[in-house]
Amino acid sequence: MLLLLIFPEEALQAQDTDSTTEQVAQEEDTLTEQSVEEIGQAATDEALTTLQELWLGFYNNLPKLLIAIAALLIAWLLLRLIRPLLRKLTRHWRTSSAILAVVSISVWLLAAGVALSVLAGDIRALVGSVGLVGLALSWALQTPIESFTGWLLNSFKGYYSVGDRIAVGEVFGDVYKIDPLTTTVWEIGSPERGGAVQAEQPTGRLLTFPNNEILTGTVTNLTRDFPYVWDELAVPIANESDLPLALQVLEQLSKKLLSEPMRQPAEEYATILKKSNLDHKLSREPELYVSATDSWIEISIRYLVGARSRRVWKSRLQQEIIAELNKDDYLGKIIPVYPRQQYQVIDDVGVPVKKKEKE
Repeated sequence: MLLLLIFPEEALQAQDTDSTTEQVAQEEDTLTEQSVEEIGQAATDEALTTLQELWLGFYNNLPKLLIAIAALLIAWLLLRLIRPLLRKLTRHWRTSSAILAVVSISVWLLAAGVALSVLAGDIRALVGSVGLVGLALSWALQTPIESFTGWLLNSFKGYYSVGDRIAVGEVFGDVYKIDPLTTTVWEIGSPERGGAVQAEQPTGRLLTFPNNEILTGTVTNLTRDFPYVWDELAVPIANESDLPLALQVLEQLSKKLLSEPMRQPAEEYATILKKSNLDHKLSREPELYVSATDSWIEISIRYLVGARSRRVWKSRLQQEIIAELNKDDYLGKIIPVYPRQQYQVIDDVGVPVKKKEKE
């Protein structure tokens, strides 16, 4: 109103400009609405076209998909028929589980290859893709593949089986369960390994280690082919003792206790060594060996006992020796050893001299 009263011409021009701007804005809004509708319609048409193409592709590849599924079903049915027959034929074989695993994997790989070749059409492209995927999987699943390989190797070579007493790396115990990827054992104590039990007896703990330890470490089996081991008991005596008498007494005690139990195992051990063209001339009775230490003489009693009863026999032998050497007959003749230090005086030439008594 003020503009019309003061500047009528400019007001009319401004009104014309405003009306023109409103018309342009209305036309732009109309074009925008039309553009949105056109874009929405185009997107809808594109989505419908995509869905139609997907359906047509699925419909055209439906026979291939059915053939691939049929190949997998045939493999499944074939394994259902083969497995009971293989279990029956190999029930007494040590490698029966490994044979079943290899046959199952081979059948599934063959069926998967047939299915993928039918779906892909071009076998060359399929081989290249499978090679790249296999390379990536072998790198990502290196440890499981090595563990499975170790399981197969153990199944065919028989490094250990359920019930064996083994030592693999830091693990020492009786085998409880063997899986395609891991092995579980009941732990056995040992002086060489830390723990609550410092002897070869069960601790009550279950230990599991991957089967790739077979490929990278040393497997020690104490009971597979020969369930006996050589053990030793060291008996220290003082240098002033009657050594021939000590040897006689210890030999009598060890033979009385161990000669009969170790006779048959020694025969079996000699037979095994003879078949392997090794030295089979070994004693069928306990043997004694003498060695000198810094402060005393050590008599070692060597004998053959069961791998699972080493501590029992060593304890019984130790009790017999202590009871015998404590008799009055050997007082001052077979002198036991305790931790001690001894000083000796020598002259300028290095000859020991007696210490002068105080006057």
